[in-house]
Amino acid sequence: MADPSSSSSSPKFVYFVVIPLIMLSALVLIFNHKPSSSFSFLLPPQPLSPTSAAPPPVVESKRKYGDLDMVEASLAKARANIHEARTNNESSYDADYIPHGPLYRNPNAFHRSYLEMEKTLKIYIYEEGDPPLYHYGNSLGILGIEGIILHQIEISSFRTTDPLRAHLFFLPISFQSISNYAYVVHNRAWYPLQNIARDYVNLISTRHPFWNRSLGRDHFIVGCHDWTPKISIGAENLYKNSIRVLCNANTSEGFKPGTDVSMPEIHLPEGTTDGLIGGPPAEERSVLVFYAGGIHGYIRQVLMEQWRNKDPEVQVHEYLPENMSYYGMFRRSKYCVCPSGWEVASPRMVEAIYMGCIPVLLKDHYAKPFDDVLEWTKFAVEVEVKEIANLKKILMAVPREQYLEMQRNGVRVRRHFEVNFPPKRYDVFHMILHSVWLRRINVQLHQPHI
Repeated sequence: MADPSSSSSSPKFVYFVVIPLIMLSALVLIFNHKPSSSFSFLLPPQPLSPTSAAPPPVVESKRKYGDLDMVEASLAKARANIHEARTNNESSYDADYIPHGPLYRNPNAFHRSYLEMEKTLKIYIYEEGDPPLYHYGNSLGILGIEGIILHQIEISSFRTTDPLRAHLFFLPISFQSISNYAYVVHNRAWYPLQNIARDYVNLISTRHPFWNRSLGRDHFIVGCHDWTPKISIGAENLYKNSIRVLCNANTSEGFKPGTDVSMPEIHLPEGTTDGLIGGPPAEERSVLVFYAGGIHGYIRQVLMEQWRNKDPEVQVHEYLPENMSYYGMFRRSKYCVCPSGWEVASPRMVEAIYMGCIPVLLKDHYAKPFDDVLEWTKFAVEVEVKEIANLKKILMAVPREQYLEMQRNGVRVRRHFEVNFPPKRYDVFHMILHSVWLRRINVQLHQPHI
């Protein structure tokens, strides 16, 4: 039987026992609270995830999305090491290759960044989608680099099967295949192609949490087809936030150098670089300037009007004359003109580098590949379109010692543009990934509470 006196003593019990226990519990929670990220001071915080009125506990968020703080901590450590190398005159040990000389903007910083990438970077590849629109790309032709890089990412040692460890997420869309298989001839509408990209992103965002936690900022695509920028617009955040690796790196058409990556267009006629690499030294090159190609776009039109059949030292042709070897002329020439066509990308730039001819870039609004780390003025010449009439005068004004140094630098930079099967350190595959890596470490993501 209950004690009749207990009802009269309950207010005292509440005042002296229950309320103090509640206050003590609150104090314990306050003093034990820790911020979800220890590295938020490194970069300004960004609103990267949708908000909700009542966020769940951090433990639940980490169970769903992975411990993003741990991923960001590894990137913060890499940033600190790169920053230290930027002001340090001592290069890290590397038995294979140590970048040095004026060819690089900051060789120590590049080297440290490259080593940090090799040590740290993990890429998760979504498995959704079937070939040929996904996980496949034609590796031949002037757009073949798209298929090559797509395949090499799939089998790369950077790949992880654990998305919780990933720093980057790869969307294996083949934009070349979309353009070839889904384009309807004479149909100028973009939306059928754009819908393919949009639907894939929607599929990924509904099956996985990783796209939504960053709105695509740690995701990337690879596309060499001229239409890749247009197709990617179909998925708004893919265009706005994600890292787009593009051959058509035209800043007047939405290419963002701080977010997107310029990929060199590389033509491998036989599927490999066999027979493409190498050429005679500078002293044995008798032709000042060479170009041969169709009249695609106004820049080539102006080039033809100014120089076709005008000067034997400036060999400019629309159609290659009989008994003249295209690659033979690259090897005989000091300078090789690399103009934009309908779009800014052209394989001539890499062909010139492969064969020891100094590239002459005639391009408007072009973001050059690997410009973050390479000093292009040391191995290439840029001529403004308005100066095409003065092309010979500009090149003849280059001092001989400067030309010789540029030609030597071109031979040295060649390794960064070579395609290897399997990839080798510092080659074009690793340089493209390094450009993506640089853009990823410049973005700090925060643990979402949704």
